Formats: sequence, structure tokens, C-alpha cells
Amino acid sequence: MRRTSLFLDDKLLAALKRTARRDGVSVAFLIREAVARYLASPAAPLGLPSVTGRFSSGREDTAERADEFLWRDPHE
Repeated sequence: MRRTSLFLDDKLLAALKRTARRDGVSVAFLIREAVARYLASPAAPLGLPSVTGRFSSGREDTAERADEFLWRDPHE
């Protein structure tokens, strides 16, 4: 094993310490377990939503004007 450092806010560190005391393990053990579980779980897909491309806006310039459509005031 190798030593590493990480920064935790006060609330998270306090919760880790309480849990470690309750379970009779070290904070380092909890962190190792959490990281191992996180890395073992399948990542959420980063693809496009399933409805992408299923509908037609009837416009030919949607891609070119995407920023205009996405960032305009919806209440205009």
C-alpha cells in the first residue's frame, strides 16, 4: 500500500470518524472500501438520451443555431 492525502470538509470527516468508531475500523479502511466499491460499480453511460434523433423540428438550421435555442430566455 502507498500513502496518499486527500482533503475532506469538516462534516464529511466527522461522519467518517463516527462511522469508523461505530464499526470498529479505521477511517483509512472506510475510504479504501468506498473507493473500491466506487471503482467496481459500472459507470453511468455518457451517451446521448434515448430520444435523440427521434423527432423532427421541421427546421433545417437547428444544429447551426443550437446555442441560440438553448440559451435564449424561455419566457420571450
